[in-house]
Amino acid sequence: MTAAQADLAGARSEFPRSFTTDAPRVEDGAAIWRIARDSEVLDLNSSYSYLLWCRDFAATSLVARDETGSPIAFVTGYVRPERPEALVVWQVAVDASHRGRGLAGTLLDELTARVTEERGITAVETTVTPDNTASDRLFTAYAARHGAVLEREVLFDGGLFPDGVHQPEVLYRIGPLSP
Repeated sequence: MTAAQADLAGARSEFPRSFTTDAPRVEDGAAIWRIARDSEVLDLNSSYSYLLWCRDFAATSLVARDETGSPIAFVTGYVRPERPEALVVWQVAVDASHRGRGLAGTLLDELTARVTEERGITAVETTVTPDNTASDRLFTAYAARHGAVLEREVLFDGGLFPDGVHQPEVLYRIGPLSP
């Protein structure tokens, strides 16, 4: 365990774990859509796309559930066909009442550990807009915890988006991941 991983483990132990994690189910789609909508930061996809995501990409996604079994956070991802060693993290969001407890980092760590074991990924990719400081901190800390290099470059310039008011999407490449 690196020093950063030890620090993280110590920080997380301050909060009792009052949630469980597992793969999303189709019936979670509506709750995941609401969490994404209420984040006020993520690009909101159609509710239909979240249902499909829960059906088609459950093996590369993760949901945190409260004591009643209701989703309180999620991370969605997929293995990139052109680069099968890379897990692309599509969205990460935590319900407002559960933020500030390291839940997003826990989900990201658990998902990548599972997908690394099952599919042998060695890298994580995601995109972050320049104004999304929470995601920047999340993925920068993730790279540090895993002793991985973080490279950034603009993937999609804002002018490519049809609405014309979208910030650039900056690609974060994190790897190689430590086993």
